[in-house]
Amino acid sequence: MTASVSSKTPQNLTWLYRGVSEIFPDQPDSDDAALSLAQRLAQTDRPLRVKLGIDPTGSDIHLGHSIPVRKLRAFQDAGHTAVLIIGDFTARIGDPTGKSEVRRQLTSEEVAQNAQTYLDQVRPILDFDTPGRLEVRYNSEWLSKLDLSKISELLSTMTVGQMLAKEGFAERYEKENPIFLHEFLYPLMQGYDSVAVQADVELGGTDQKFNIAVGRDLQRHFGQMPQFGLLMPILIGTDGEKKMSKSLGNYVGLSEDPLWMYQKLEKTPDHLLEQYFELLTNLPLDGLPEQPRDRQKLLAFDIVSQYYGKDAAELAVRDAQAITAGNTNSAKAVPEFYLKEVNFPAKLFFILGKSGLCSSGTEARRQIQGGGVKLDGDRVSDVNLTFESPSELDGRVLQVGKNKSVRLIG
Repeated sequence: MTASVSSKTPQNLTWLYRGVSEIFPDQPDSDDAALSLAQRLAQTDRPLRVKLGIDPTGSDIHLGHSIPVRKLRAFQDAGHTAVLIIGDFTARIGDPTGKSEVRRQLTSEEVAQNAQTYLDQVRPILDFDTPGRLEVRYNSEWLSKLDLSKISELLSTMTVGQMLAKEGFAERYEKENPIFLHEFLYPLMQGYDSVAVQADVELGGTDQKFNIAVGRDLQRHFGQMPQFGLLMPILIGTDGEKKMSKSLGNYVGLSEDPLWMYQKLEKTPDHLLEQYFELLTNLPLDGLPEQPRDRQKLLAFDIVSQYYGKDAAELAVRDAQAITAGNTNSAKAVPEFYLKEVNFPAKLFFILGKSGLCSSGTEARRQIQGGGVKLDGDRVSDVNLTFESPSELDGRVLQVGKNKSVRLIG
């Protein structure tokens, strides 16, 4: 998983390689890199500008999304400048990476609301307070100002053949699934972000190599020194099989209740523990407990502590132990609501009233309209959201405000 560490790499740069799949270019004499990234970090006389772009296409993020953010914090701690780009413009297009069909285009209002929740959720990870250590930029700042001549210039830097070499596009073209021209603009716009902020390094998952490479090409085109790309693995979800995804239900959300977060993580499959410790914690990997069960508990405690503090993590441990012992009266557990009391199909506002989270359907509608209702951490905005069967909701957490929630049982 971890990129190779050269014998010439300074010991104080070993943090760079933790949880990294690839750094490119990886040789000083390749392309136009006079130095490797490790050498650049060791010899630079100025803070490097380290870019991470986040497209707020949803309202909440999970631990898989936190991996590059954590690496961004590592660069901050090493004295460099984190440039967090909120893709409020590119989110309206949607990254086509890994998608078998065109993504729904979001409104500017949806993007703005999502962007704020993203910033709230990464705040426990990044250093927002030290002067010069963080720039939060919105790419509408420069992308909304591009005129047709500049867009034509960007398009002239790539051929259709190069664009179709992108994995998702190649698969869709072969299957004769539509590829719309605006989707070709996405890699170019993300790449232009690197030009706009003069990035020295760009972070991303292994699925972002194409987009990061486009950024290098565009920087070269505009007379800048091309950035280094630093790629990190895609996190496997709690099911132990597929990548972490909210749609698959195998995720741990950053905004989840501390107890619920702890309970999920203390059940991490044994074969994922090493990866989770490496990617999601700063704990020394050579000093972990020998027994898998002890590792699971340590992992859960450490991650909950990162987002909620040690007091909340200790409370989650006690509550989880009480629940395991059957003593739910002493645990601040998420209460359960059995959906057998509901006739399906059912609207969510009806379930809110039936579960006791709201006093009536009218209050439930008002809470939804006001943005106070979440389902598994995702804010619900559709007052008429309807579910056909209990299986769609089984095991999910329904929340109103900050302190009222139930776990739905099908």
